[in-house]
Amino acid sequence: MKVYFVGAGPGDPELLTVKAQRLLHGARLCIYAGSLVNPELLKLLRADAARYDSAGMNLDEIIAVCRKAHRENVDVIRLHTGEPAIYGAIGEQMDALDALGIDYEVVPGISAFQASAAALRIELTAPEIAQTVILTRCPGRTPMPPSEDLAQLARSRATLCIFLSTDKVSELTTTLREHYGPECPAALVFHASWPDEQVIRGTLADIGDKIRAAGIQRTALFLAGYALARPLPYASKLYDKTFAHGYRKGTLT
Repeated sequence: MKVYFVGAGPGDPELLTVKAQRLLHGARLCIYAGSLVNPELLKLLRADAARYDSAGMNLDEIIAVCRKAHRENVDVIRLHTGEPAIYGAIGEQMDALDALGIDYEVVPGISAFQASAAALRIELTAPEIAQTVILTRCPGRTPMPPSEDLAQLARSRATLCIFLSTDKVSELTTTLREHYGPECPAALVFHASWPDEQVIRGTLADIGDKIRAAGIQRTALFLAGYALARPLPYASKLYDKTFAHGYRKGTLT
């Protein structure tokens, strides 16, 4: 018996990994992350599979289901949204399983930040503009470490992908404008890859008003940084005809 922490991806069933699909098709028991999981994914389960919505469960209740399955020698699919390693709260579950001697495995998934970049048709890194991507969030019930304060991160002027913070858009855009400037490109992607996906583009000066007008308050990813701009002012050296490397000779100008 094993517990599989499976990344459900951003929402589109076709963005599941092949391994995740195989595990879902064969599952007899699935604990899934409530409304954050596209219901279409649950249709991949067997008709007789036991289903548990973890939105209404606490950690002890989740582990209790795993313990019972362990006694009955039934594998558990713990279906998390996106990539389980990012804001998935899997660490505390793995600690509990370790204490019980229950085996587990993690199956990676595509994150919302990747699906959002695809929806925006952008590259999160850009030559001479941004070579670093920061995945972060604003403080809420779970506080942020002082060293990861948004203003501190913004000093890097890296591409920012901010999770779980749509309801704090006024606060975060005010902070970011101080470091990126008001004309810095910004965007919000709601339900990336879902049928009702919404993409809102703007700058740090106006994106907040656009988000409020759309009435979006959660289940969205906020992005900011100059790598979001198109067209980009600089091209990569990788495909520059004068750039030589181990597989190509450069052309002299």
